[in-house]
Amino acid sequence: MLDMLRDFWMSCSPEYRFYLIVIALFIPLTVAGVIAQIKVGSTFNKCAVPANCGLTAAEVARKILDRNGLYSVQIARVSGHLTDNFNPVNNTLSLSDSVYGSRSISAIGVACHEAGHAIQHAKKYFFSTLRIRLVPVVNFANRMLFPLLLIGMLFGFASPYTVTGRIFIWAGLIIFGLSLLFSLVTLPTEFDASRRAQKELKENFFSSEEAAMSRKVLTAAAMTYVVSFLMSLLQFLRFFALLMMSRNRDR
Repeated sequence: MLDMLRDFWMSCSPEYRFYLIVIALFIPLTVAGVIAQIKVGSTFNKCAVPANCGLTAAEVARKILDRNGLYSVQIARVSGHLTDNFNPVNNTLSLSDSVYGSRSISAIGVACHEAGHAIQHAKKYFFSTLRIRLVPVVNFANRMLFPLLLIGMLFGFASPYTVTGRIFIWAGLIIFGLSLLFSLVTLPTEFDASRRAQKELKENFFSSEEAAMSRKVLTAAAMTYVVSFLMSLLQFLRFFALLMMSRNRDR
């Protein structure tokens, strides 16, 4: 069996070997994504102990916004669990049911992370601004993805050696390239928002022990963005490998 696999591997072109490696990496990365999501929930629950400051997450977020002169930013309550976000279009910081009125360390950490995004927007943080500008472009590309996949399946996109296949490959490269760029820009944006939140919390609201607990929550959440970036990278590399295979056939 091992000899057969070795012979098969040696018979493959370098481009096809690269393609197989990329495909194989999808399995562990998918598992890592599931683990990262589970880790967020478990860490949030583990650190859901009352903070000594006695304030709710919404109250702490309000204080941080006011400390930075962001009096016009509204705080709203939205349904769901960890559906928290900052919307720069309507200048609203939305906190989920599990965060808004909670006095726990984990909830306060999440709320302040979103306040960090509001501060980024006000100070025109480069990566935050770039991410906002990429949103409509990436949303359009994502809307085109399903029709593209459907058309590709109908006309045989699987082969990189046909005209239809190459059109699909180039379209895939562009779409996943945009997704990769968006995910890449998201990383420093999220890490910087957490840094701003941790600085405010440690200096004004949390003890060092409480700050360490909130850091665990925010770090677990940040790992989901890292996995998302790696998944986009693999998708881009998959189409890149197909393109290399088609070019190799032309030689």
